[in-house]
Amino acid sequence: MSIAEGISAARQSGDLQPLVEAVPYFRWLGLRIDRQCEELITVMPFQDMLIGNPMLPALHGGITGAFLESAAMISLIGAMATPKLPRIINITIEYLRPGRAMDSYATGIVTKQGRRVANVRAYAWQQDRDKLIASASAHFMMDHGKSS
Repeated sequence: MSIAEGISAARQSGDLQPLVEAVPYFRWLGLRIDRQCEELITVMPFQDMLIGNPMLPALHGGITGAFLESAAMISLIGAMATPKLPRIINITIEYLRPGRAMDSYATGIVTKQGRRVANVRAYAWQQDRDKLIASASAHFMMDHGKSS
C-alpha cells in the first residue's frame, strides 16, 4: 500500500493504522494507534534495538525524538480534512527523563492548523502519563504542492 493509499484508507475509516503500515519507518518502529475517544495515542512497543544506553538501560534520544515527531504527524493527519502527508519544517525536543526499557506512549495536540503551516505539541510517557519522558514542539508544512 502506498502512503497516499494509507492516508486515504485511514481518513475514510477513521482508523489510522493503515497509515502506520504504509510508512516504512513507522512500521520499523512497530508503531500502533490506540484511539481513546477523540484522542490518538501512538504506541511504540519496546524492542531491544531501541536502547541507546545499555547501562541504564534507556531509549536512544534519537528514537525518542523520532517517536515524538511520528506521534505529532499522526495526530495532525488525524485532524486534517484532506489526505496529505505533512512535511516537517522543524522540531524542538525537550528530554525530561530517561525512557526506560518498556512500551512508550505519545499524543499530539494541534495548536494551529493553517492552510500552509501547522503547529503541534507532542508528549511522550511510559507507565505514568503525568511523568513525561519528553515533549516536543513541531511545525509542519501543509501545502507543499502535491498530494503524498
